[in-house]
This record gives sequence, structure tokens and C-alpha cells, in this order.
Amino acid sequence: MDLFTKCSKYSLANELRAKGVYPYFHALETRQDAEVIMEGKRRIMLGSNNYLGLTTCPEVLEAGLEALKQYGTGCSGSRFLNGTLKLHIELETELADFLHKEACCTFSTGFQSNLGIIAALVGHGDYVICDKENHASIYDGCRLSYGRMLTYAHSNMEELEIQLQKVPESAGCLIVTDGVFSMGGDIAKLPEIVALARKYGARVMVDDAHGLGVIGEGGRGTASYFGLENEVDVIMGTFSKSLASLGGYAVANETVIDYIRHNSRPFIFSASIPPANAATALAALRHIRNHPEIVKRLSDLSAYMRQGLKARGVPIIESTTPIIPIYTYTMENTLYKARRLYDAGVYVNPVLPPATASDKCLLRTSYMATLTEALLDEAIEIFATELAEGEA
Repeated sequence: MDLFTKCSKYSLANELRAKGVYPYFHALETRQDAEVIMEGKRRIMLGSNNYLGLTTCPEVLEAGLEALKQYGTGCSGSRFLNGTLKLHIELETELADFLHKEACCTFSTGFQSNLGIIAALVGHGDYVICDKENHASIYDGCRLSYGRMLTYAHSNMEELEIQLQKVPESAGCLIVTDGVFSMGGDIAKLPEIVALARKYGARVMVDDAHGLGVIGEGGRGTASYFGLENEVDVIMGTFSKSLASLGGYAVANETVIDYIRHNSRPFIFSASIPPANAATALAALRHIRNHPEIVKRLSDLSAYMRQGLKARGVPIIESTTPIIPIYTYTMENTLYKARRLYDAGVYVNPVLPPATASDKCLLRTSYMATLTEALLDEAIEIFATELAEGEA
């Protein structure tokens, strides 16, 4: 059979295009901001991970421009060879300090970070245990490793303990969880996870892609939020969200980070983060450190939106983060509602299987510290109008 037969048989995308509800690849014509021009029309941006709005911060932009002038467009090589810049070292040093860890290793993307960390640490005979709602990059990191992967139902600590009991005493074990879950907006039960890890001799890794800049002291993330920075062994995060750039990182003690640097294939065999990306991430980090009030502003705006949606009868999923999901249940209804919102001037993310169960599809809305109450009021009215319509 021809390998490409599956490609010609794939019809879902064209079916959705024909119905006018295809939700992907809408083209931005302006900067990633609270209001954007997308396909020729103004939209309120409620589908971005730019939580602190730093993609348009003047000092962040200036840092990127200066790095381009000083270092050029790229490094053209791996960190091992010709790809390490002074900028990379400064970024790693300041990130480790901000997150109260000894050392940091940066990767070219957030997805690559999870591949590189997990595959380096989990070897033959080891176990890695995952929350079933962890990000896809965690699953792929587990597959890339030579260890055995076990999973537990989302935030179900009884199931986690059952899985820990399956790990032989002679085997190493890593528990990996998202800090803030990207679809539901809920926070991991980190105190319970840490307690179980210590009981069974496991290590703990937190993917804080959606936690950095969002929760914790001054935006330091999930471990800080629970006062468990010394108890979490590895923290992973990305630059593409609160840090307004592209790339990812791991922070841990010096011994662990040095091991990852010398044993992580995605790190060893990838070109390093381009200068402008490193410089903008560093400038964004410094901005967060100097302006912790923006984290509070983000939290306040998210609470304002939750209250407004509930007051208008919009069925949200409760959370305490700037991710506010709205259940739309079926795939057809989700796509229909997302299209109506888009046409009315609000951009959100429809979440469909396999990211959700087939009967629990939702609209993922997410918020930025640079939004205003006036923009949120406008969006609330649009939600109340468009979501009140009957199902497709």
C-alpha cells in the first residue's frame, strides 16, 4: 500500500472548511496584543498565551533589536560547538536565580525542553508517571526515553499512589505533572504529589509553561505558589508565554542540570536559541522581576472576567488562573460557537478530541495583563449574545 494513502483519505479538515467552521490558521496582521487585526477585522484577543502582554513591551522589543544588531540573526550551531552566547549564560543564570534553583539549561523550544529533560533523566529500568492531562510534549518525552511510562487519572492522588506502588524499589522514578493545566486552567495538587514522591522515593518534575508569570510569588510559578520550591526537583518552562519569546528551560540543582546538558540529545543536536529570542526572554524576565504588580493585575482581570461571565449566565469551568474554559460539549457545537464569536470580534481557542473527551469539548479563553475592563465588558456582552444562541 502507498504510504500516502492515509493522506488522501483524510477528509475532516476539508469537511470543516466546507461548513465554514474550520478553526485553525487564522492569520494575524498585527502584533500579538489585547486587540488584533486578524483576517482584516478587529478582534479582542482571548486566545493567546501572552499572559503578561510583554510581546509589545518597549524594553523587551528594544532588547531584541539590540541583540540582532550585536549578534546577528542566529548562532548556526549547537550550544556544544559554536552556539553558546554570553546572552545564553546570562539568561540561564538569571532564570535559576529567579526560580531559586542552582542552575538552568535552555532549549530551543518548550516542546523540545520536555523531550530533552525527560529522555535524558529516565533511562532503561526507570519509570515515569504522568497525569493523563499532561501536555503532549511530556508524553512524547516519555516515549523518547527508555523508561516505562505509567499514567494516573487527572489529579487523582489515589491512582498516583497505586502507580507508585508498581515501581520496584531498585528502579528510579520521575513523577511529571503540569503545574497549571493548559486546557482546564486548574492547578496541580502539588503538595500531595510531593508527599507521595517522598513516601515512595520518587523525584518530581513540574511543567510550569502556564505557571511562570501567572501564579506564585512575583510570578515564580506553581512550586512557589505552594511554598514547595525546595521540594520540586526539576521545573520546566517556556519562553513563548509570559516571557514573550521562543524557547524553553529546565532548572534544578547543578548536578542534574550538568547531566542533562551532556546527555540530552534534543539539547546536544539542536541549534541554540537565536540571539533576539534569548535577549527578549531575558528582558521579559527582568521586567517581571522589577514589576511584580503585573502578575497581580493579570489575576485581578481574570477574576473580573469570571465574575462577569457568571453574572451573564455563561457556563464557565471554575479556575483561579487566567485560563477560563467554557464547556460547549460536542465538537459541532464547539466549532459553531467559536465561529460565531470570531465573526462577532472575539478570538478564542476551540478544544476538541483528542485534547478532550468527545462529550467535553470546550472553548478555551485566556487573558493578558494588558487587557482592560472595557475590553472585557465588550467581550462579555459578545459571549452572552453568541453563546445564548441554540446549538448548531
